[in-house]
Amino acid sequence: MESKWVVVIASSVIAFILKITGYIIPEKYLEKPTIKSITNYVPIVMLSALVIVQTFSQGQTLVFDARLLGLLIAFLLLLFRAPFIVVVIAAAFVSALFRYLFN
Repeated sequence: MESKWVVVIASSVIAFILKITGYIIPEKYLEKPTIKSITNYVPIVMLSALVIVQTFSQGQTLVFDARLLGLLIAFLLLLFRAPFIVVVIAAAFVSALFRYLFN
């Protein structure tokens, strides 16, 4: 068997084991305040990591371009409690305008 298939199968098994452990762990462990506070922050951390990677990387390189300006605009609008659709449209517009003017 080729090594890439071994990696694919091993990764699939590991992913399955990780997902099934959520059903196997007794509820008494999941109800602890420490575990609850940690699990409340997992989605925030994961989404933040995805945003950072998508904003500052292109392939294997670190970049600073119009995406950063769009992220800053979105951050500022969210601080002022703007509606989500306004945040998305404004960030996209500012990024596109910056790319148009400076590329």
